[in-house]
Amino acid sequence: MRRSDGIALAVLAALLVASPLRAERPVLAPLPAVEAPSREKLETAVFAGGCFWGVEGVFSHVKGVRSAVSGFAGGPKGRKVDYERVSRGDTGFAEAVRVTYDPAQVSYGTLLRVFFSVIADPTTLNYQGPDRGTQYRSALFPLNAGQARAARAYLAQLGRAKLWRDPIVTRVEGFTGFQAADAYHQNFLTRNPRHPYIQRWDAPKLAAFKAMFPNLYQVRPAA
Repeated sequence: MRRSDGIALAVLAALLVASPLRAERPVLAPLPAVEAPSREKLETAVFAGGCFWGVEGVFSHVKGVRSAVSGFAGGPKGRKVDYERVSRGDTGFAEAVRVTYDPAQVSYGTLLRVFFSVIADPTTLNYQGPDRGTQYRSALFPLNAGQARAARAYLAQLGRAKLWRDPIVTRVEGFTGFQAADAYHQNFLTRNPRHPYIQRWDAPKLAAFKAMFPNLYQVRPAA
């Protein structure tokens, strides 16, 4: 174990004692054994992990991330949806976040590690925290073959690590496009820090990220 991982484990133990049952349990996921190659100056990745407010809120603070946009992915290609329609749970779409990042600063594998450490519980089928329905499933939407290989390899690696009691149900899904949500949902955590949902479910995720991965944390200006 590296010294930095030992420090993170100590921080994790403190977080579990200080904030029981407030959000998905933070877990120090392993370094990825397989990485996605990067060919562009900026790369894009799409993640679904429950309510997009918290997913976007954490990823927007990852050093090297240029933008994190809340929206929808996973449904039929070309079908137009909005928040109310997706919230019915019968469209095939999931609340998702499109992350644009600089691979010279942060890798796809590191984003996967952050996602499973503090954002999403990969063992809960079609729900995260208080939110229920297929629109809240955890899923990875690779945009190229390299991301697909890295995503599948990391899910297998997490399964072998047995960090969770229950089996992993997060899936790698085909990417059929991404639709941004209304402006109201963008940067929601930063703009609404006193919102009851944010305080109970998402602020603990951001606090866990900052404590467990201090070298990856960046301050995001308020919108």
